[in-house]
Amino acid sequence: MMATLPVLFVSHGAPTFATEPGLAGPLLGELGRRLGGIEAVLVLSPHWMTRGGVAVTASERPETIHDFGGFPQALYQLRYPVAGHPALAARTVELLQAAGWASALDPHRGLDHGAWVPLLHLLPEARVPVFQVSLPYPLDTAGALRLGQALAPLRDEGVLIVASGSLTHNLYEFRQQGEAAGYVRDFTRWIRQTLQADDSQALVDYRQRAPQAERAHPSEEHFLPLLVAQGARRVDDSLQVLDGGIEHGVLSMDAYLFGTCDNVNSP
Repeated sequence: MMATLPVLFVSHGAPTFATEPGLAGPLLGELGRRLGGIEAVLVLSPHWMTRGGVAVTASERPETIHDFGGFPQALYQLRYPVAGHPALAARTVELLQAAGWASALDPHRGLDHGAWVPLLHLLPEARVPVFQVSLPYPLDTAGALRLGQALAPLRDEGVLIVASGSLTHNLYEFRQQGEAAGYVRDFTRWIRQTLQADDSQALVDYRQRAPQAERAHPSEEHFLPLLVAQGARRVDDSLQVLDGGIEHGVLSMDAYLFGTCDNVNSP
């Protein structure tokens, strides 16, 4: 019988996370070395949002998309040469449609930096097939939770769900010098406590309940993947916090693993 795989929320930060691993990169690398039994990785990222429904990549060999500008040239030379998994992509469309989501395969789309940057640390050898699921636009927090619930059965079918976003994401304050902003620490602490309490409704209502939520997320797209991960969470899942610290004063790099990890390899 195939083991149930966990769900991972990861903060992908700025594109420079690819070459500047900070605290979070080694933690993801250690986790990746321990995880086993993965048939494919499903990634959701705020850098792919689609109108009219959910799209799922079906390429045999998805390209590495460099969907950012103004960063060091070395980043544009990076590639994540991984295979896709069209069969599990098609299975994902079936599950989404059964749950009431308009969904279709996209045979041409590659992997955006919200997908391949964290995977460079988590699974650097690129041996496990990867496919990506878009976030439908528009999408609110309750909808993101339902999207995760629709994807949850894939955990029993060899799929590691990676929801890639950012625990805080105020780019108006990006690259500020000095210590981490206090509101970032407060918001990060609230998220950790809320996840430890498994309080989905508080996450859905975070805009009203979390400290300085609108400053932490002037727009919501980078927060929504956390709701997807929470939606795919199960009652008996353990919670592991990967404390990635704070980069550039405003980007909380924490990651969360939801699951019992019964399938991990020996370290």
